Amino acid sequence: MSRVHDALRKAGQLPDVETPAAAPRMNGRGAGNAAAATLPPPPPALADLFEKVQEVPFNPAPESHLIDLHRPMETPSEEFRSLRTKINHMQTLQPIHTVVITSPSPAEGKSFTTMNLALAESHLADNMVLCADFDLRRPTLHNLLQVDRVPGVSDYLLGEAPLERVIKKIAGTNLYFMPAGSVIRNPLEVLNLREARQLFEQLPSLFNWILCDSPPLLFSADANLLSAYAQGTILVVRIGSTTIDTISRAVQSLCENNVLGIVANGARAGELYSKYTYYYSKKEE
Repeated sequence: MSRVHDALRKAGQLPDVETPAAAPRMNGRGAGNAAAATLPPPPPALADLFEKVQEVPFNPAPESHLIDLHRPMETPSEEFRSLRTKINHMQTLQPIHTVVITSPSPAEGKSFTTMNLALAESHLADNMVLCADFDLRRPTLHNLLQVDRVPGVSDYLLGEAPLERVIKKIAGTNLYFMPAGSVIRNPLEVLNLREARQLFEQLPSLFNWILCDSPPLLFSADANLLSAYAQGTILVVRIGSTTIDTISRAVQSLCENNVLGIVANGARAGELYSKYTYYYSKKEE
């Protein structure tokens, strides 16, 4: 069976039952499992990170379509809760904490998916989540949240800013955000630095989920490298645009066979959300 079909099978076989929040885990990372509990404590330099980071308000850009904890019945929220349930179930079966979210080509919804999945995860009690923008070529996540792009990932990797300055806490949530940082001329070379690999190794001692946006797979080698650092990869495709051949080439380009699943973006609301509209309208009558 091809890796594409295997990824689709994995994404479809998991139950659509919400994963309940469990007791807080060591290091404040939230509900966990036996494999996660054996992770070492954070390095001394990161031990007091949460006390140092700046808090910023949740102020999404107009028309950003980000889900909101205070409007839980909006239909996009349900789809991201379903995706959250699936990857949380995967985490109970294997130690997955660092996930790269990418797409075969531009404009398929990877950044939209990354941020909304991070928000959905952060709505669970004691579930500490970091959303990091590793698309150092065309970053957009800071625009969705309307926060500064600098300092960020590139500044930390180049030793120009400490981690507590590049990570921001989103007020009212368990979500932390790391923007892309300063514009650089050689993103791939910077991502090849030892500091990048170490960051992926150390962050799971602080966060239950580290969700990373990246450039498209077929347009740069960045996502391939980041996927090799991470414990899992999610591929975002657009209905009516992405072809099976494009998906196959994207998956085959990965150095690691760690595709957790494929997210289909761009479904028409009337096709996808009618069941939720019916349920909530009946509930409110």
